[in-house]
Amino acid sequence: MININGNLLEKDSATITVQNRGINYGDALFETVRVNSGKILFWEDHYFRLMASMRMLRMQIPMEFTPEFLEQEILTIVEKNELINTSCRVKILVNRKAGGLYTPDSNEVEYMILASALQTPFYTINEKKYEATLFKDHYVSPDILSTLKSNNKLINVLGSIFAKENGFDTCFLVNTNKMIVEALSSNLFLVKGTTIKTPPLSDGCLRGVLRTQILRVLEKLPEYTVEEASISPFELQKADELFITNVIQGIVPITKFRKKEYQATTAKRLLGILNTRIRLGN
Repeated sequence: MININGNLLEKDSATITVQNRGINYGDALFETVRVNSGKILFWEDHYFRLMASMRMLRMQIPMEFTPEFLEQEILTIVEKNELINTSCRVKILVNRKAGGLYTPDSNEVEYMILASALQTPFYTINEKKYEATLFKDHYVSPDILSTLKSNNKLINVLGSIFAKENGFDTCFLVNTNKMIVEALSSNLFLVKGTTIKTPPLSDGCLRGVLRTQILRVLEKLPEYTVEEASISPFELQKADELFITNVIQGIVPITKFRKKEYQATTAKRLLGILNTRIRLGN
């Protein structure tokens, strides 16, 4: 089932207008959350990112859009899809109401919530190879709009097609300053010795929720020096480890970039700490 504006509908009967502004203009945001046995992981961070993004796009936030209301809407669709006792992905889409051309008639919003099953209750490391390359056909703009989870994701779509056609598992996206921004659907971390770097938001990377969690974990590990700093393509081949993060997959080590192969020691350690925090509800 799908939740459209609070109405629960069977997938086959759920419809939206052809004037939907998300379809016509990309005038929409989405938030993807992971739910484990009825518990939404990192819900506070997801909620505040969504609210901040809506404000940034000058959307009118409905009075009922409280954390408690949206949490219940998520759990209801999870339960209706018989996923309450397992792990699942839930996608919340918010678009400005239909009407107008580039200039909308209203800043009021509509929403949809969808749920689908996942395979594992906790994050795991896949030991299979995971090879990355650069995607340089198009570049990310290093500005605040690039940090949002908006429906404007053509670079990610084209990068995904490029990776599939050329036998890679992911691509690194590059901004107009020729700095590495992120992977196709994940934030990037680079490990060199005891220094861990991740691109800053000012370079145009997504304000990832799991990126935030990893940075919080690293704050409590004094043996590491953490830098939010620009990463050049040249630095990738000098790193000891590269790993990417998102709330659905967790931490994914990059095993190869060009001719360089990488270890995954730090990634495995951080994943263990992350899973422990999830089990303890932290």
